[in-house]
Amino acid sequence: MKLKKEFLVHDTGTETVLVPTAAAGFSGVVRGNRTFGAVLECLKNDVTQEEIAGALRARFDAPEGAIEADVERAVSELRGIGALDEQLV
Repeated sequence: MKLKKEFLVHDTGTETVLVPTAAAGFSGVVRGNRTFGAVLECLKNDVTQEEIAGALRARFDAPEGAIEADVERAVSELRGIGALDEQLV
C-alpha cells in the first residue's frame, strides 16, 4: 500500500496534517501526532502494515502492541477516506 498522490503531507512541527487535492474525492483535513506522521512517511513507498509497524518500533519506545494498534488505527482511517493505493505489488 502507498499514499495516493492526491494527498499532501505537511509537518507543522507540532503535528502532521494530511490535505487532499481537488482530485482526491475527500474534502477535509486530517490532523495527527508524530506517530501518524511517521506512518505517512512510510507510506511514501509501497509498504505493508507490518513493515510500517516495524519501522515505528525501531523509532519509538512504546509498550508491546501499542505501535501495532496505532498503525492499525491510522491505516483504517486512511482507508476510510480513500487515501491509500492498495493495488501496488
